[in-house]
Amino acid sequence: MRFVLIGHDGTDAEAPARRAATRPAHLEVTKPLIDAGIFKYGGPLLDKDENMVGSLMILEYDSEEQLRAEYLANEPYVAAGVWQKIEIYPFKTAPAFEQA
Repeated sequence: MRFVLIGHDGTDAEAPARRAATRPAHLEVTKPLIDAGIFKYGGPLLDKDENMVGSLMILEYDSEEQLRAEYLANEPYVAAGVWQKIEIYPFKTAPAFEQA
């Protein structure tokens, strides 16, 4: 099953520095998920000035519980307090966007 994960960064003055400091570790953790086909699509959410303020990811796991246990439990943005609010929604890709 696919899920959309939206991670909202903190809004405090240190939030951009926290994200910048943690981003290399976040990218390192997500690389194997991309290679394994678990992380389908994602990227940073931007504000009107194109500053990173969060993340949007489409991930494939058997359940939300598995996503939380196997991904979020190891996500540097969670451990470092970059994401202050996390939303997870079941997601179904429209047939026109499915790859053959």
